[in-house]
Amino acid sequence: MNFKRFGEKFVIRIDKDEKIAETLTKICIENEIHLGMISGIGAVSKAKIGLFKPEEKKYFSTELSGDYEITSLNGNISKMNGEVYLHLHINLADEEYKTFGGHLNEAVVSATCEVIIEKIAGSVEREFEKNTGLNLLKI
Repeated sequence: MNFKRFGEKFVIRIDKDEKIAETLTKICIENEIHLGMISGIGAVSKAKIGLFKPEEKKYFSTELSGDYEITSLNGNISKMNGEVYLHLHINLADEEYKTFGGHLNEAVVSATCEVIIEKIAGSVEREFEKNTGLNLLKI
């Protein structure tokens, strides 16, 4: 991983075999990013994505393995219990141009991943909300 900072924006290159969420969390911790937006593209060889079912108040995940282009990676940065909390969604396209998308749990970069973080001054916490079963922004 390597990055360059321009004011409150970070241009990041995540390298082959690195994990996207793990790498972004590390950057947020080291640069004291408590609130922000994430956008990216790239390619992965493995990904675990999820779908939340509101009736069951539960995430269901699937694992993908193979060659996938990241056609969209976006999300936000907040905090929960004082720690960095990434809420990421991803859209992946396979070699037949079929797409898969959902909540990103983790993904391993196959070639490169290019991400931009825009840091927002301030901090917003999350808290578990029992009616939805989700960790919601505490606003």
